[in-house]
Amino acid sequence: MANGSKDGIRVVKKVRKGHGSHHGGAWKVAYADFVTAMMAFFLVMWIVGLNTAVKEAIASYFNDPIGFMEGVERGDKPLNLTTPGVLACPDVKPEMRKDSYDLKKRADEERKRLENAKEALEEVVAKCPDLKRVADSIRINIVSQGLRIDLVETRSDLFFDSGSATPRPRTRHLLCEVARELGRLPNGVVIEGHTDSRPYCGPNGWTNWELSTARANAARAIMTANGLRNKQVIEVRGLADTMPLDPKRTDSFKNRRVSILIPYKETNKPVNNQATNNTTGH
Repeated sequence: MANGSKDGIRVVKKVRKGHGSHHGGAWKVAYADFVTAMMAFFLVMWIVGLNTAVKEAIASYFNDPIGFMEGVERGDKPLNLTTPGVLACPDVKPEMRKDSYDLKKRADEERKRLENAKEALEEVVAKCPDLKRVADSIRINIVSQGLRIDLVETRSDLFFDSGSATPRPRTRHLLCEVARELGRLPNGVVIEGHTDSRPYCGPNGWTNWELSTARANAARAIMTANGLRNKQVIEVRGLADTMPLDPKRTDSFKNRRVSILIPYKETNKPVNNQATNNTTGH
């Protein structure tokens, strides 16, 4: 240009090759290895701080993972415990372990008492000829709430006269036997009355509500006079046809029933029951 040249300005670009090691990914691999090593270090330090039982369980798992898990699924306890039924964890205070163990022990003992009562009542039904003839209508089961005894009217006038709260002789006999057995238990008692869905119009304008309540109360009166402790009955209720045993046939005889529930002692208070656990009559 200075010499009058007509050439334009030339721009020369120089591309440097190499020297890219500072911006590569090699450092990421090294950092990942470092983090992994630190994680393993802290894991080892944590395991070292545990008690012998836990360390042995961890070692067993890594030595034979498949066999270890199969044992757990079978119900084998992976830890050698000093207190039965309580995990040997150094973070759990001894008094907390004891409370947990005592609660489980009491629950097991209570369930056993209810199972014994169930067996005793089944034996009474089996030995009494009059009750044995209606054994299929006397249902005694351990349910989620406790022990349930259902007197199911599989046919008319089986336990109560039709449309009446007057119990039949076999009903009185059965309720007396039940009361004597339940009176030995520390648990409370809930008595329920149920009817089918057939309309009922009794004296003084009674409906299925009054009838179901009257039958439950009649059962209470017999039982409290023949073995139940004072104030052992914690609730008497009539549910009419609101909780049928056979929802597809709400007018069926089997929906008429009286149910006696002995709830677990820890839940000795009004219980909301499911229809599958109930039983009483019209």
